Amino acid sequence: MPTKKSKSRSPVKLPSATRGGYVKFSDKLTDSLQDITSMINEHKEMIDTIQEIGIQLTDTFGILHTLTVKYAGTVNSVLDILLPLLKNIPLVPPKLLDLATTMERITQQIIDDSPNTSKAIKDINVGLKTGDVNRLRGHSGELQQVSRTLTSILPQ
Repeated sequence: MPTKKSKSRSPVKLPSATRGGYVKFSDKLTDSLQDITSMINEHKEMIDTIQEIGIQLTDTFGILHTLTVKYAGTVNSVLDILLPLLKNIPLVPPKLLDLATTMERITQQIIDDSPNTSKAIKDINVGLKTGDVNRLRGHSGELQQVSRTLTSILPQ
């Protein structure tokens, strides 16, 4: 019966920076940082494009927000005058009164949420422009709340 020859293993190659039989932490960290830098450089264009799109989206969202608040204020002012009058006119259909009441509630909600939304938009825009990740992270919950509020306003 033939005997199997055991394969001889080649000795483990240690990095050239090895001295005294160990790998220096600083060399490992340097290699890791170089890998990270390489990955960032490979994806630099995408990262920068996402940042630019984020800035444009917050600018656009800010303009839409300003427009919405302006017209919500106008509609709310009109409804503040008309709603009490409509309630006292017996010929006004209940559906019209419900619609006017709902519109007044929605416009008031938009107006009430405006300061928080404006602050979030400005802070996010500054965070995107300055690369301040902590500033961005802090507003994630606020944007989720704005989305929930807007979703609740949308007709079913």
